[in-house]
Amino acid sequence: MLRQLEYLVALARERHFGRAADACFVSQPSLSAGIRKLEGELGVALTLRGPRYRGLTPEGEHVLVWAQRMLAERAALQQELASLEGELTGTLRLGAIPTALSVVSLVTNPFCARHPAAKVSLESLSSRDITRRLTGLEIDAALTYLDDHTLRDVRRIPLYEEQYVLLTPADGPLAGHTEASWAQAAALPLCLLGPRMRNRRILDEYFAAEGAQAQPAIESDTVAGLYAHLTGGPWSSVVSHAWLHMFGVPEGKHVVRLTGPAQGSRVGLVVAEQHPQLPMVRALLAVAREAGVRESLNALLRRHLPS
Repeated sequence: MLRQLEYLVALARERHFGRAADACFVSQPSLSAGIRKLEGELGVALTLRGPRYRGLTPEGEHVLVWAQRMLAERAALQQELASLEGELTGTLRLGAIPTALSVVSLVTNPFCARHPAAKVSLESLSSRDITRRLTGLEIDAALTYLDDHTLRDVRRIPLYEEQYVLLTPADGPLAGHTEASWAQAAALPLCLLGPRMRNRRILDEYFAAEGAQAQPAIESDTVAGLYAHLTGGPWSSVVSHAWLHMFGVPEGKHVVRLTGPAQGSRVGLVVAEQHPQLPMVRALLAVAREAGVRESLNALLRRHLPS
């Protein structure tokens, strides 16, 4: 039955029979047959009938919760048995908001070094998807904004606070400047993340606090897309200091400190409140506490913005 439960969880996640079959590495007829078999064993219809996936029945939604729990318990048992033999094995399922992907390696690298038999599966997820996937026990932990009001029943482990700096052309209007106001930054030709991104909404609040409004000429839904335009272009951008860890300072740009009362949002790990906690999660939290992410990023910022 566990295999059929995996099919149901995949179908609810992918909302498409073909994609769910691909995720389970089976053919679509095999997945459909498995779900029909599960329906027969339980004596209830789990999916709404139709030529395409239309959702789960109320009974199917109820079974889904149990399926997620049972599969998570199986994974926990497998990890516990492996840890009794002295070695952590299995896969750590980790999600991260796009703006935090640049610093994930500060945690995953020491994790893999300490537990060489373990693997890490990393996904870029929105804040909403992180909440949903944690609730459904589909990921073990996530790197996200800790003040996200949608997070429920999670344990929060702070890693760093975002500090925002301006990347601007070295020969542009702020050439030679070491500091600038948010209002000055708003007046520049800007490239920023799109308004659907949490980071952008945070920045808009800080611009508004100084009576300014950013009107970027270029918007991107990825940090990489933003940096691609900064390299060699006339654009400036307000970025989190954490992005400097991965992307550095593009050629022809220099870093300017943004002055004002803005306090960066806290970013950290969140894990579902489970008892007992997965050995994989316990190991991750132990590494995260010792990783010194905040100290590493602050040292990086000091190199680019000497006092």
